Amino acid sequence: MTTPLEFAPIELVVLDMAGTTVLDDGVVEQAFQRAAEQTGVADRMPWHDALEYVRATMGQSKIDVFTHLAAGDVAAAERATAAFEGAYADIVSEQGVSEIPGAADAIQGLRDSGLTVVLTTGFAPVTRDTLIDGLGWRDLVDFALSPADAGRGRPAPDMVLTAIIRTQTSHVAAVAVAGDTISDVESGRRAGAGFVAGVLSGAHDHATLTAAGADIVLPDVTGLRGALAERGLLRLSTTH
Repeated sequence: MTTPLEFAPIELVVLDMAGTTVLDDGVVEQAFQRAAEQTGVADRMPWHDALEYVRATMGQSKIDVFTHLAAGDVAAAERATAAFEGAYADIVSEQGVSEIPGAADAIQGLRDSGLTVVLTTGFAPVTRDTLIDGLGWRDLVDFALSPADAGRGRPAPDMVLTAIIRTQTSHVAAVAVAGDTISDVESGRRAGAGFVAGVLSGAHDHATLTAAGADIVLPDVTGLRGALAERGLLRLSTTH
């Protein structure tokens, strides 16, 4: 009997970075504050409202976030995005970068089960690569994507679909997506992923992730492999 498409084993896992596999610990907000102070991009609204918007849109492309804060002024948004990326890199240099506890082992476990693992982020490629190199993950994951690599950032499905195309995954139902934000979950749902998980190690809470459409909400990414196995979505006999 052929396995129904919606219950086919997973071939590809798409994981968010900051808040899901990479410890954020307030770095995004710190970088936003530095960029706002340098460029004045958030001066068009009360600071509290600007910060709440940044929190609500965690995981989205930073140029999209700053374009909203700049009331559509693309030039101002581009300056603010450049300032944000620079500030984020400075903070990482000052404080270092850490994984969500157990994330590297979790990724290795997924790959040992025969799965391809791709990281996605709302950061620009230069910031993304700084994080990956800082963690020593260059050989741990298959590759990583930013909005610039795919077309649009989350919650659009572009990065997930780009990962599917590049890895030649057989169909969208063979993809699992996991992330800590509404935009991660919505991106997975819009791409048609067969399994979408929210994790509580980052920006958004259980109720928010469930309302966004997560199939399951886990404490962190270390529970993803077990969740896939419990649902019969993991071919435990395969090797990478």
